[in-house]
Amino acid sequence: MQPWFIPMFYVAGAVLGGLALPRLEQAYLSDYTLDLSISSAQACLSAAASGMMALTGIVFAMAFVMVQFSAIAYSPRLVLWFARDRMLFHALGVFTATFVYALFTLAWVDRGGSAKVPLFSTLLVGIMIIVSMLMFARLMQRLGDLQIGNVLHLVGDQGRAVIGNMYRPLHDTSASEGAADRARLGRATQTVQYFGKPRTITRLDVGALVALARQASGTIAMACAVGDTLVEGVVLLRLHDAGVRLPEDALLRAVRLGRERTFEQDPKYSIRLLVDIAIKALSPAINDPTTAVQTIDQLEDLLRRLGSAELDAGYVADESGALRLVFPTPTWEDYLTLAFDEIRQFGSSSVQVLRRMRSALAGLLDSLPSQERVEAVRRYLKHLDHVIEASPFDLEDQRMALQEDRQGIGLSRR
Repeated sequence: MQPWFIPMFYVAGAVLGGLALPRLEQAYLSDYTLDLSISSAQACLSAAASGMMALTGIVFAMAFVMVQFSAIAYSPRLVLWFARDRMLFHALGVFTATFVYALFTLAWVDRGGSAKVPLFSTLLVGIMIIVSMLMFARLMQRLGDLQIGNVLHLVGDQGRAVIGNMYRPLHDTSASEGAADRARLGRATQTVQYFGKPRTITRLDVGALVALARQASGTIAMACAVGDTLVEGVVLLRLHDAGVRLPEDALLRAVRLGRERTFEQDPKYSIRLLVDIAIKALSPAINDPTTAVQTIDQLEDLLRRLGSAELDAGYVADESGALRLVFPTPTWEDYLTLAFDEIRQFGSSSVQVLRRMRSALAGLLDSLPSQERVEAVRRYLKHLDHVIEASPFDLEDQRMALQEDRQGIGLSRR
């Protein structure tokens, strides 16, 4: 459901309630009235309606400014994530529904010169105002999540959840990313291309693709990965060794597309956002290496989890054990490069960032179960040391940068 439908449901409920409840009160509960003068009741309901609209404008103007500021300070790719927060739309719905229902109740005060104030409708307005205040407090708490520490933890939590859902623990310490050799694909019998506006693959419906491949007695090989942007004419997938052709519409429906990347089935996206925040903090306009160090904290945790997972997960078989689906997945070197390359390049002039990055790499060496992945980290650590030695730092700064420090600058570990 689109987020904009949420406030519409609240408003629709307020309209239906405003049309029905006062009439039911007049028909069956006319003896129950509020002991309040007509002018006082009208003043209270008018204040509730006008005040709620003013509160709505203030709150959402403030939320807009904070989201825009966060996008500038952190990453523009975080704007939609914050702007689509359902709490924001629930708050808008509650505030608007309170305004609408207060107007309907106001219309039934002294209805037809009855000199009566409907009891239950007026009390409901009061309850809705209390709920609105609670929603306002919750919204202010949610806006506090835009602080840098909370943002980093939120992005990291998304990455940890995706890693836990997608990958199994790595049990074979000699496991190699070359396990892809088990996928011996034969002749391609059908090729599916994408035609349309640029769209990003947000998710693969693995169950539907496996069922289609089993129906054709073949294997579907995805040419594009989750997170890739499709453009006109690009090859999306190929069907190998199939006895029949599959309907392209069914194949295309199994590949979910969107305007933006999402966290679902894409551990790289969390790393991408964290790296964006780090390099934005390292830009000359912001110059905040401590934020980059905090970002590396999250990146190290994600890499430790990925380093202990079976990354060669892009092969899916059916119940009989026949290979039905192959899709691209990143290797350990891909994750290592994505997490550290840009931070190393933009943070090469910061002793604090280099010390924290060296500490993260050293920590990975102690935690990885696969010797092949350990060797990849050693090569990267050696590269980092060459960057430090070739930097314009003087000898003392180079000595400092070659030390490991989980705080960046604060506690050396020789």
